[in-house]
Amino acid sequence: MKYFIKTYGCQMNESDSERIASILESYNHKKSSKMDEADFVVINLCSVRQTAIDRIHGQFSAKSKLTKNKKRPKIILTGCILKSDKKRFSEKIDLIFDVREMEKLEEFLKSNSDDWRSKVNLMNRDRDNELNINYLKVDPKYKHKNHAFVPVMTGCNNFCSYCVVPYTRGEEKSRGAKEIIKEVEGLVDSDYGEITLLGQNVNSYSSLDEKGKKVNFGKLLKFLNKIPGEFKISFITNHPKDMKDGLIKAIRDCEKVVKYIHLPFQSGDDDILKKMNRHYTQKGYLKLIKKIKKEIPGVKFSSDVIVGFPGETDKQFNETVKVIKKVGFDIVYVNKYSPREGALSVKKYEDDIPWAEKKRRWGVINDLVNKKNGK
Repeated sequence: MKYFIKTYGCQMNESDSERIASILESYNHKKSSKMDEADFVVINLCSVRQTAIDRIHGQFSAKSKLTKNKKRPKIILTGCILKSDKKRFSEKIDLIFDVREMEKLEEFLKSNSDDWRSKVNLMNRDRDNELNINYLKVDPKYKHKNHAFVPVMTGCNNFCSYCVVPYTRGEEKSRGAKEIIKEVEGLVDSDYGEITLLGQNVNSYSSLDEKGKKVNFGKLLKFLNKIPGEFKISFITNHPKDMKDGLIKAIRDCEKVVKYIHLPFQSGDDDILKKMNRHYTQKGYLKLIKKIKKEIPGVKFSSDVIVGFPGETDKQFNETVKVIKKVGFDIVYVNKYSPREGALSVKKYEDDIPWAEKKRRWGVINDLVNKKNGK
């Protein structure tokens, strides 16, 4: 039996796909480089942007007609999935499972029955309050030979108004430090030279050590920095409100931690930031940047920006441009606002910025930063 995995979205989804691949291969399934040769097609979905969901939904009809010796492959859907998306896709696929319920995938693979569709409801039980991060204990089938993704936490408690991640990933949950250290030690022993720590809000990491003492993200970095060997540690993604002094100093003092910080600010206008529910101001963000630059000479920054958020005027957009010029980012990932069903911004604000204007603003920032830096 052969499998094919198509992954959409962030590095966390990529890491989840590595664990899904590991489970499939534990059942002696082999990876296929072509979708139309696979017996199992896994779609690891990202629900963050409505435009992406619409595009994928349109492609599903074609995918459901894929044939291999006139036999359609079993199509499996997982990832960051809203309940509304589960209903929308359910008639086109054989199994939907929450990525935090890897055991459901195993039950599916062990079944000898061809009546797959009758099992969809069983595999799709609403257990949000019970779901945890035990699935991260599955040993991943690492995609890259020298660079590995290591999730340290999952979920998000921030509820930014444009985002649905808290509804698809659930509340923040952190892995134990001992478990993370063991995984990184194994990677270093296998000659991995770059380790990227993952989390929807990685600097809110919090666990307890064996003595019951709190381990925050700064302490975790210090523990990992002590592991013998030549390797580098990076991490994504951060929230400005959680970039505390102790974490800044840990980044400074740990020689294995790359001095490159991805620090999304999304907008430079205070009113837009408030509508986004971001919990900081332009002044506060710039003050934080200044502090980090002082503590960590030579540090580089990247960031995320949303253009065309509901009600954003030219003046407010120019505040974003001002922040970009002041900070001097190495790269800025620019997203055109896309109203996402289930997000608070859709319920509260009209999507009143024309697409052509969003595209123009995207171009202004792209020319300012990314073309200038040769990205």
